[in-house]
Amino acid sequence: MIFSRLLVIPGPIEVADEVLFANAHPSMSHVSPEFVPVLGQCIRMIRDVLFTKDAQPFLISGSGTLGWDQVAANLVEPGESALVLNSGYFGDGFADCLQTYGAKVDQINAEIGAAVSQSEIEKALKAKKYKVITFTHVDTSTGVLSDAKLIAETVRRVSPDTLVVMDAVCSVASEDIRMDAWDLDVVLTASQKGLGTPPGLSILLASQRAVKVFETRSTPVTSYYGGWNKWLPVMKAYENGVASYFATPPVNLIYAFHESLTQITKASPSIENRFKLHREASQRVKNAAIELGLKQVPLDPKHSANGMTALYYPEGFGAADFLPRFANRGVVVAGGLHSSIKDKYFRIGHMGITVADSTRGDVNSIITALKEVVAEAKSQRV
Repeated sequence: MIFSRLLVIPGPIEVADEVLFANAHPSMSHVSPEFVPVLGQCIRMIRDVLFTKDAQPFLISGSGTLGWDQVAANLVEPGESALVLNSGYFGDGFADCLQTYGAKVDQINAEIGAAVSQSEIEKALKAKKYKVITFTHVDTSTGVLSDAKLIAETVRRVSPDTLVVMDAVCSVASEDIRMDAWDLDVVLTASQKGLGTPPGLSILLASQRAVKVFETRSTPVTSYYGGWNKWLPVMKAYENGVASYFATPPVNLIYAFHESLTQITKASPSIENRFKLHREASQRVKNAAIELGLKQVPLDPKHSANGMTALYYPEGFGAADFLPRFANRGVVVAGGLHSSIKDKYFRIGHMGITVADSTRGDVNSIITALKEVVAEAKSQRV
């Protein structure tokens, strides 16, 4: 028998039973008449999650990291300049990926726990022409939430031709994102966080502006598997109800994703209420931490994510004092990830079904475990 623990790391997250059942769908041909509309509906529903009418989705087998490769290979030609707003571990990764594909990368590094300021962004954009600007909406290593709407406004005002690329792996479906209204060019994510599906699906939406940049590039795409020249005809075909082939899609995972998207876009709670529930759950966890004397990694509450919480250990304590005690209570949280503070903090995820289905009592379980772990760890030091 498998002992089931409550998985509340910042992804992968708990998955609804209906999604698990969908993932156990009998094997199907990826070009079968039964499967074609399932993938086509996923393409349409993910637009609804991000409030976009005409962005082009790419649903490809892979992790969220594949989204970086797609951006670097399809939108930035070798030698062109990219500006990375770095609010943690994943800013480092995106910069490395862009450089791997030949981009000339500049970074603006925020203080640990902070987001890059608009004045710094404006200064950099006035000093140099950039093909793309990238930022991590919620950096999972710090729990810092960047202001996507404000970043896009600054870019459009100062450098309107620069493509605005948002790494939203840890924010889609847990943070309010308005792709069209905010004029974002790329939103990339993955299946295993707020979208409530097992890992393995790279999800990227590109604006029509970004698609045009891809279509009018002067040099060949620098990735084979991640090339939109291969995937764009496939995505368009499936949305139009016609099978197509470049590489085999993760059929069972698409069935699971379809079920989760159906719950998010067509069932209760509504997507707007989901955002509200995430804000409320986040505040409950953070308030409990404050009452226990725990300090958040984000320096400003307005830059604190709603789908996760990053907390410093009390002075003199570390992972060995906290993580096993959570596990003993059937709750799995995550240790630190940011190299500069890796041993000083831990992370709790509260997104997806954990907050959308209050009957599960997951948030109560998190808070109870947090209080008990802190009390027990401190008592052992007396």
